[in-house]
Amino acid sequence: MANDTHPLVSEPILTSELQSKPRSKLKPALFIDRDGTLMVEVDHCHDPAKVSAYPGAAEELARARSLGWANIIVTNQSGIGRGYFTVEQFQAVQQELLRQLGDVIDGSYMAPDHPDNPSARRKPAPGMLLEAAVEHGIDLTRSFMIGDKAIDIECGRNAGVRTILVETGYGKKTAECNPDHRAPTVTEAIGIALQSA
Repeated sequence: MANDTHPLVSEPILTSELQSKPRSKLKPALFIDRDGTLMVEVDHCHDPAKVSAYPGAAEELARARSLGWANIIVTNQSGIGRGYFTVEQFQAVQQELLRQLGDVIDGSYMAPDHPDNPSARRKPAPGMLLEAAVEHGIDLTRSFMIGDKAIDIECGRNAGVRTILVETGYGKKTAECNPDHRAPTVTEAIGIALQSA
């Protein structure tokens, strides 16, 4: 499922909706950046032929789901806001990634904003994570944000989840951003998160 055109819901409403659910009924989630984290970095990727999921990601995501975790993709796609590619091209790339990963993703959230005009959904703002938390019944205190950029780590902190910086994509070039953990790839990152449960 993909909430690529999900309307912005204000943060206070999301917070109150989430707090109204019994914590015992909430599940942990892996919030995972897409480009450079789940798939090999291709600058402003808009061609499905260039999509390559990292080895082992599908298997670890399947393991997470079997243990009761939700797997949520959260991705900034400023190429749309900049006019580099269309929403339809983004969706074609997304579908190819989902095909390569198999049936292991519970939700996909995308922010198309231009960086000069960000909404509360564009990372490092926590909007996409908060939306997903309400829609999928997620316990943020037991969840993780995994990504290859400082904005992913900041987004995780803003949403109140723990963070893991991967060293794929831009990860090796990312300046100190104080993640809770570092991992060589998303496969190891997922392992770290699952061990925390």
